[in-house]
Amino acid sequence: MKEFEEIYVDNSSRIFSFLFKLCKDHSLAEELTQETFLQAFKSFYKFKGNCEISTWLTAIAKHTFYHHLRKHKLGIDAISLEHATEVYCTSTLGDPENELKKKMVSEAIKKVINSIPDKYRDVVILRTYGEMPFAQIAKVLEITESSAKVIYFRAKKMLMEEIKSEFEL
Repeated sequence: MKEFEEIYVDNSSRIFSFLFKLCKDHSLAEELTQETFLQAFKSFYKFKGNCEISTWLTAIAKHTFYHHLRKHKLGIDAISLEHATEVYCTSTLGDPENELKKKMVSEAIKKVINSIPDKYRDVVILRTYGEMPFAQIAKVLEITESSAKVIYFRAKKMLMEEIKSEFEL
């Protein structure tokens, strides 16, 4: 029990940050963090040590988040894509044209993310929101590091092509 308390203390803020980046809701991120650690505690005996404990916990957090989306019949649009739209839009505060453009880009990104296979979506979310290195993503998804890189760059290419075609960039 004491060992798990240390794991919680060492990793809870990182798991909370990961979940908060996904949902942009402080109380929901707290709830999902607690659920993540509850699930981890229940299945701690399954942890084989093949990866770092933080990688294992992030995978549980990702599954907990997806479970929340399915349970509440939410789509990927529940994930904040605010930072992705910043890449394609200038940040002039209060500019209605810019705000409309951000909304349109965000919708195009959601459309692409919803249309790509789960393995692509998982890699994109872990890389973008989890800020995980490819080696960790590979361990979480049980694929090779080079596969994680290829999947990420293919998904990114799909996303860029959709944005370019949608907005004629």
